[in-house]
Amino acid sequence: MRIITREELKNKIECGDNLKLVMTMNQWAYDHMHIPGSLHFNTPHEAVAQLRPDEEIVVYSSTKWCHKSIDTYLVLQSHGFNKLYLYDGGLEAWQDACYPLEGGCSNLSKNR
Repeated sequence: MRIITREELKNKIECGDNLKLVMTMNQWAYDHMHIPGSLHFNTPHEAVAQLRPDEEIVVYSSTKWCHKSIDTYLVLQSHGFNKLYLYDGGLEAWQDACYPLEGGCSNLSKNR
């Protein structure tokens, strides 16, 4: 399993790298707050159907302890996706660094 750090991910986003960010939390959480440019799929198999195996993909969830991102990573890997990274810090670490967020509650995090 390849891990990407918060700083590496931020750098890739800022450099305009052509990557797909996949947030593995539920729709409500995605609607309220996510890393800019993130995609949401209801299931890992939905991600398999809508992404291409040759794309660079970073999966993440709420925290480093959430298993959903690991589950999605493993499903994608089992379907031949090999340019995968796990951002194990999750949304929590991204937010703690005061990095940009999108969604209905993203402005609230700026006032912490």
